Parts: sequence; structure tokens; C-alpha cells
Amino acid sequence: MEPMLLRPAGKDYLWGGEKLREEYGKEINDREGVPLHPLAETWECSVHPDGPSTVASGEYKSELLSQLLSEKPEYLGSKVTDQTLPVLIKFIDAKRDLSVQVHPDDEYARTHELTDEGLPEKGKTEMWYVLEAEEGASLVCGFNHDVNPGAVNAAIEKGTLTRYLKKTPVHKGDVFFITPGTIHAIGGGILLAEIQESSNVTYRVYDYDRIDPKTGKKRELHVKKALEVLDYHTGAELRQKPRKVNYYPGCSRELLCRCRYFETERIIVSLGFSFTVRESSFQVLLVTDGEGGIGIDEMRRPLRFQKGDCIFIPAGTGRCHVIGTCSLLKIRC
Repeated sequence: MEPMLLRPAGKDYLWGGEKLREEYGKEINDREGVPLHPLAETWECSVHPDGPSTVASGEYKSELLSQLLSEKPEYLGSKVTDQTLPVLIKFIDAKRDLSVQVHPDDEYARTHELTDEGLPEKGKTEMWYVLEAEEGASLVCGFNHDVNPGAVNAAIEKGTLTRYLKKTPVHKGDVFFITPGTIHAIGGGILLAEIQESSNVTYRVYDYDRIDPKTGKKRELHVKKALEVLDYHTGAELRQKPRKVNYYPGCSRELLCRCRYFETERIIVSLGFSFTVRESSFQVLLVTDGEGGIGIDEMRRPLRFQKGDCIFIPAGTGRCHVIGTCSLLKIRC
């Protein structure tokens, strides 16, 4: 077993920009070989059928990650009981506002949604780590006061929903944790990393009456289902408070988020660090800045990486060593 670079799938949603190509080195084409413009999202570590990532190095190069993990479920680790990767990791470049939306929880998704393969969908708990934010950029995170389904439905019909939404200014390095049922939207001018359950269920509530250039029509809304899953209470602050930063020779480490689905740690590497990948869980490194290499004791040469890369490390790999000057998000179950 050894760490593996991944090649992402890409999405050209109408609100996207070009930063993932220009600043993060993402060159992604459509089925006809034409570069995606805009490049709104890259699904860096994904087994979801709507956008699976591909192994880009080593023995399994060019194999879909989903296929590899179906052949070698032990790579997921003992914590993963249903033999499928529980997380989906993305870069998102919002040049313009995303739709106002909500995600269901696991129970609702299993009952009401199927993947293209006919399997029950999962709900969507997610966290955002802000990589870039233009001056004045903001997010929608919840309602600004308690509301009821009738008032929300009427506001959607009248196009006045924004009066009920709580906007939060955003800065580089901010972390947000979004639970199912929370109305939310990423605002224009924000580039972030998203770690979420492996799900592609989104219920659009409001989309600014935009026309999709692919169809010449407004994008579909999902009001009925959204009203069934929304949390109508104001709720807690979604921006996560800074946690203690631990400093070590060669790096600093900070736990950003821990929930039942994933744990995310930010690591700033000034020289190098080592960590152990045990049999209990896979780990993923998302490179948000800089460059370096990762190796294990048995590898003759480290696997090189740079800003924008994503590395999957199978459970049970053992002791791993990172060298370089870089910033990483480290994700595991």
C-alpha cells in the first residue's frame, strides 16, 4: 500500500470561475475533449457516480477510485462499515452567488432519493474551509429569525426570500459547519474546500431567476422537498471558533472539525512531519498551498505533490512522512 494522487472530476456550473484552472492547475475537459468553462467545482476525492475521481499515480493509475475501493475495501478501514467511501472532497470556486439551498439528513435522503445506479442516497453534512475571499464576500448561513413553512413558501413565490436570510461576512481561513436542514448559499468571490458526506442531493430554494445557458431556461427549484427538510429556527453560529494550534518541529497542526462522518485537520508544513495511517481509517491530504512530497518507509522515492493536489492514503499504510513547504487539510473518518 502507498499514497496515491487522484485526478478529479469537474463541474461547469453557471456560477463558477476560472481560479481552479489558473491558480490550482486544474485542466479538466468534457467528454468531447473541450476544457470546462467555467470550472465551478472539482470533485477531488469522490466515488459518487455523478463525479468519480481517478487514481493518477502508482500501481492503480487510471483506475476509478470507486472501482479500486470495491476491489480492496480494506483500504477504507474498519470504521467504514458499508464498504463505500463516506466522504466527498471538493474545491469550489464561486465567481457568482450559488443558489440558496438546503440538504436533507440521511433518513430523508434514503427514503426520497436514489443515485443514478438506483441506490439510496445519503444526506449531506458538510464543512467549508475558506481559501480565498474577495473584500465584502459573504455566505448565507441560516435564517435571521425564526420563521414558519408558510412564510417561507410565500416568500419564495414572491421572490422576497432574501429578507429572511442571515448573511455572514467571510475571510480567508474561516471554517463553517453546515448541518442538514440549514438554509445556506456560498456567495460570489469565495473559493473554498468542502468536505462532506458522499452525496449529491441539493434542494434549490431560490436561484435569482437566472437562466441556464445550456437550456435557455431557469434552473429547477425543489421547493416541496426543501420545505419538508428545512430547519426554521435561527440556530447556532455556523462559523467554527478557532481551536488550539499545536506547534511541532517542522509543522503546526490544528483540528478544524470533527463530526460523526469525518475529521478535518489543518497542517502548515515548514519542513516536514510524520503521521501514522492505521487500519481503522483511510486518510486524505488536500494540498491548499505550496509543494512537497510524501513517502512511506518502503518507498524509495517520495510521491511529489503541489498546490491543488489530492492524495488518498489507504488504511493500514503505516508511517507516512511529508516533506516540503506547504499547507494541507488532512481528512479521515
